[in-house]
Amino acid sequence: MSRYPRDMCGYAANTPTANWPNKAKIAVQFVINYEEGGENCILHDDEASEAFLSEIVGAAAWQGQRHWNMESIYEYGARAGFWRLHRLFTKNEIPVTVYGVATALARSPEQVDAMLDANWEIASHGLKWIEYKDFEPHHENDHIQRAKVLHEQVTGEAPRGWYTGRCSVNTVDLITADGSFDYVSDSYADDLPYWHNKGGKEQLVIPYTLDANDMRFATPQGFNSGDQFFAYLRDSFDALYAEGVDGAPKMMSIGLHCRLAGRPGRVQAIKKFIEYAQSHADVWFAKRIEIAEYWHKNHPAPDRTTQPTSMNRETFVEKYGSIFEHSPWVAERAYDAELGAANNSARGLKSAMALQFRMADEEDRLNVLKAHPDLAGKLAAAKRLTAESTAEQASAGLDELTAEEHAEFTHLNNEYTLKHGFPFIIAVKGLSKDHIMAQFKARVLNTRDVEFKTACRQVERIALLRLKEVLP
Repeated sequence: MSRYPRDMCGYAANTPTANWPNKAKIAVQFVINYEEGGENCILHDDEASEAFLSEIVGAAAWQGQRHWNMESIYEYGARAGFWRLHRLFTKNEIPVTVYGVATALARSPEQVDAMLDANWEIASHGLKWIEYKDFEPHHENDHIQRAKVLHEQVTGEAPRGWYTGRCSVNTVDLITADGSFDYVSDSYADDLPYWHNKGGKEQLVIPYTLDANDMRFATPQGFNSGDQFFAYLRDSFDALYAEGVDGAPKMMSIGLHCRLAGRPGRVQAIKKFIEYAQSHADVWFAKRIEIAEYWHKNHPAPDRTTQPTSMNRETFVEKYGSIFEHSPWVAERAYDAELGAANNSARGLKSAMALQFRMADEEDRLNVLKAHPDLAGKLAAAKRLTAESTAEQASAGLDELTAEEHAEFTHLNNEYTLKHGFPFIIAVKGLSKDHIMAQFKARVLNTRDVEFKTACRQVERIALLRLKEVLP
């Protein structure tokens, strides 16, 4: 068996209803990244200088050397940018979540006190503001544990949220295994929180943003001016607010950096956006931990034990082996092939099973067609249909035919089977017996090739309808 680890489905068309406090139509969440003093620097026992997210276009890491210009840009964030943002948010009474790099916080006692006095949430942004993509899991986990200890020593409280940012493919799983965090934000996969499962443990993920983020002032094809940043934030807000008005509230994350948004030419964009958002009714300005608390209470982790991808092979085939009439091989092949989170829904599993059905040779598919009973035929009269077929035929009234109707169905069954080599197949759910009869009379006139393709499509539709009875 092969299990695809990525979730390409998510909530699909049916997002959970986020009944934010006070019936808010949108949750707006500001993050201030505090990285200054935790970046790559040989003073911090790193091998080279920092080269990420600064005013220096095309910056390169200087091996074994300090980069004075880079260091001073980061120092601006701590010395000036932080305080400009602090004044803006405290004046407007907007709650903030800080992503605090532990070593950066340790080097900034006055800023930490200001965060705590403002009642801002200080989530962990890792031990150091460095790249973790090449770290071995045990080495990265060592940094996570050291970050937790230092964070609590510096702030007085253990962090409840986590965001590495420059993470590895293992980061979210390591946080899940750690089990001490209310949420992790190393994801950009959704506009709502969701649950991540690893090793039987559930971890709440509150996705972050790289688009509504001032980092785009320091990247190619990014923002050139504060007006562009404000316009993007405003348009994002308008789209999400409209969805909330339509009954599907979402979350809007906004990412800021002291050395970027803290510049005079950019902070005005943040000020204008705050005023714009405040001009709307029913807006919840929240810290990420508040969103996490809401989600834990109102949208707890799902029970995954009943999901198809969580089953062993025997249970899977027992549960879904009859979806394709008397043809458990379809379920067996689907289980042995690639399945992922997207296949845990009725449509998703139907897709995986239909793929195996379509990949099979014509003889295997013909045998599936032949496994279907005649409509209102001898097996129905003898009560020897599968439970699924019995219920389906009964739903269309085929178990209550008059003598004349029964005779006509029998005649058509014989004529169709003799001509095409398999029984007439139609997904009867939602159809009347008169509609079925009309389809029967029309399709019996088709060529065998046309009917083979039509019957196969009907088999797949029957499979979907059956799966909808047992899966979301």
